[in-house]
Amino acid sequence: MKFKSPFTFILIAIIFSGVFFSCDNGMEDEPTVTNPPPSNSNPPVQGIPVPLSQIQDFYGQIASFQFASQWGPYNSHDPSVIKEGEWYYSFGTDVAYGQSLSRVGIQVRRSRDLVAWEFRGWAFNGRPTQAVNYIRQNGGEPFDNVWAPYIIKVGDEFRLYYSQSSQIFKLSAIGLLTSNNIDGPWEEKGLAVTSNTNIPMTNAIDPAVIIDKDGKHWMYYGSAFDGLYVMELNSETGLAKTNNDKGFRVVQRGFTGSRINGNIEAPEVIYNEATGFYYMFLSYDWLESKYNIRVGRSTSPTGPFLDFNGVDMNGEQDNVPMIVAPYKFQDHAGWQGVAHNAVFREGDQFYIAHQGRPVADRFYMIKHVRKLYWTEDGWPVASPQRFANLPTKDIQRDELVGTWEQIILGYRIVPGYAEEQFLPDLQVSADLTLNADGTIGDNEENVWTYEKPWLTLNYGNGAFVDKVYVDNEYDWEKKKETIIYTGLNNEGTAIWAKKK
Repeated sequence: MKFKSPFTFILIAIIFSGVFFSCDNGMEDEPTVTNPPPSNSNPPVQGIPVPLSQIQDFYGQIASFQFASQWGPYNSHDPSVIKEGEWYYSFGTDVAYGQSLSRVGIQVRRSRDLVAWEFRGWAFNGRPTQAVNYIRQNGGEPFDNVWAPYIIKVGDEFRLYYSQSSQIFKLSAIGLLTSNNIDGPWEEKGLAVTSNTNIPMTNAIDPAVIIDKDGKHWMYYGSAFDGLYVMELNSETGLAKTNNDKGFRVVQRGFTGSRINGNIEAPEVIYNEATGFYYMFLSYDWLESKYNIRVGRSTSPTGPFLDFNGVDMNGEQDNVPMIVAPYKFQDHAGWQGVAHNAVFREGDQFYIAHQGRPVADRFYMIKHVRKLYWTEDGWPVASPQRFANLPTKDIQRDELVGTWEQIILGYRIVPGYAEEQFLPDLQVSADLTLNADGTIGDNEENVWTYEKPWLTLNYGNGAFVDKVYVDNEYDWEKKKETIIYTGLNNEGTAIWAKKK
């Protein structure tokens, strides 16, 4: 989750930055929606389905609580996604752009197509009392909103984990709600793990749970302090298998000298039986700016998780690949804060969902969903364009000839948190031309070949080789259909592009 930091002054800065929260535990019904203001260039999204052109980067005219039923993909932060019946449900943190919330309790949305989202309200009425009581008993006052939920179905039971934190250093709790229905009602079942200032461990927020191939249940969690942890759960209760267990660290952030390079949080672990690996997706850096998604993999759910170069992610260096990061294509100011992800699948197709903050105003929070593809050596890569549910096309070689906008997802280490990482470090597109004769641009030594669906870009007689997956997708910057590619070069750097 977000809206936490190692220093109280960072929290105060956020409170005054334009995102505000409050709680009214007595409110039981969804808000009454009055007539929206007159339409403008960014019309509100109402109902499903909706034209792609109506999904805008800004939603100020419907950001306030009275228009909550129209939020759809807006005010969406820290998603956790599950498919139930014909619907994808997304549970997320209680947030709103520039407004106080009259109700909290874990925001819920649903979609049939992962494009048009319907706001369903809240899973719970207010802050769960068990976590609130834990924080108060330890001398703190819980924040007014509930953070970073995680949803999983075990048998016929839905288990909804949540995070409750406070402004006291590491005084936090991850609790469990259960229901026999995805729409609730939800019952408190206990606290899975807690943290406080006096315990040498990470912050007990940002849970994710996986059932491994042997049927064991594992929870991953943590943010900012001392990396990410894994802890075994009791499969029957969904709580810690061993009372008061905190688990152990499996991933940490790199250092520059004695100074940590930035935040690390929001683990999400999946198993891909096609590759035989468990994959941990996690978030680096400050949520409003440089926020980006990394991934590592392991043959065991408890690690070690190794990066693209075979480096243990529990060491003292940053890891690659970075598969989603702040970016800018032409005709758009760009997107930042693109992390805290959910990873889920429909059959063989995997997806990644996360928040996106438009550079023009970083306090807007919009749900992004992208396809994930798998390289031939078993690494996930993300689409450079958001998913639009377009019919898949058989793309021929001659369709690739022409000019592309390409982004190389580079990275600059800026140790620190909000105060230091105030720049998004946008990765900006540059034109690249694929010629009909198989050369790239003006250099005849740079060549490309295409064997569907893989495009190989060979630079400097093999000095750099980018093998990228080709697909068709919607161009959200230019509002038209296009061709995209995504992949990793031989150094583990992600390459994104779309056809102009």
